[in-house]
Amino acid sequence: MLYFSDYKEHSDCKINPSLLWEYETDGFDYDAMRNIVVQRVLERGWKEDYYAMFNLYGYRAVRQTIKDIPYMNDKDMNFACRVFNLKKEDLKCYKNKQSKPQLWNS
Repeated sequence: MLYFSDYKEHSDCKINPSLLWEYETDGFDYDAMRNIVVQRVLERGWKEDYYAMFNLYGYRAVRQTIKDIPYMNDKDMNFACRVFNLKKEDLKCYKNKQSKPQLWNS
């Protein structure tokens, strides 16, 4: 975890509520909605959001959650694999993408 190894020094960081725009963040259950939170931080988060995510869930839980996310675009998938030392084949979103037939590009 080279990029965010100092996350414990940033315990004051909070996840930006605009990442969860369609949810009411007062009383939001971050544990029950872990997949959504991790996916939104991967897709649109800033460095402070990553620090908050790691402080909230821990590195191992974030890494496991990434494996269970059903959809990620190619850019976010490659970033997640690189930062978290994962193989694409380990990701549920990659398996889902491979199982769907691709249409021809015209």
